[in-house]
Amino acid sequence: MGTAVDNLKKAAAIWAVSCLKDGMVVGLGSRSTATFAVAEIGRLVKNGLRVVGVSTSEKTSEQARSLGIPLATLAEYPEIDLTIDGADEVELQTLDLIKGGGGNQLREKMIAIISKRLLIVVDQSKLTSRLGERAKLPVEVVQFGWQSTAKRLAALGLGPALRIDAEGMAFVTDGGNYILDCVFGTAKGASELQTQLDATVGVVEHGLFIGLASEVVVGYPGGVKSMKRHAQNL
Repeated sequence: MGTAVDNLKKAAAIWAVSCLKDGMVVGLGSRSTATFAVAEIGRLVKNGLRVVGVSTSEKTSEQARSLGIPLATLAEYPEIDLTIDGADEVELQTLDLIKGGGGNQLREKMIAIISKRLLIVVDQSKLTSRLGERAKLPVEVVQFGWQSTAKRLAALGLGPALRIDAEGMAFVTDGGNYILDCVFGTAKGASELQTQLDATVGVVEHGLFIGLASEVVVGYPGGVKSMKRHAQNL
């Protein structure tokens, strides 16, 4: 099962990387799908492709360096040509996203909003008719007084739960914050919830990516298909 899903992700990631052109500044996403994309970019760089990467996580930076991909910062490149990243859930009609399963949603969103083109790579299992049907919504909060922030999120009906790492400790993001994984189902609209979260004291960022994806590349058993914003179907 896992191998089959990985094959779908890898095929979609390779398709996405084929959109790169010489001289581009490329945003490098996080987690498994992005790992496949970074590996393919590394192969192309070795064969002569000239790009500069801006990474969304420390782990991705380590992988990119090991493959010889030149890296830069947002200070050096305040605008990015193309970002390739994954998602935990994609709403079919809007291409709105839930991201942050790996805890990197703050950096991912900072890079997404300055990207001329945000290309999201997923396998078919991540597609949904409405956000919140399956994926939990990660909300990044400051460590100071996080319990109070959790109470405010609970009052919104989100059922926040502190994310725990493999050692049984509170998961800490690259930015030094905690993650509260929330469940909002489909009763509350994503745009309404985004407004509420943006106004909640103690919340640093959240995993709702509304109106940011330019295109979603989906790996299916039969091949790779692309969905662009406003497209009605595959």
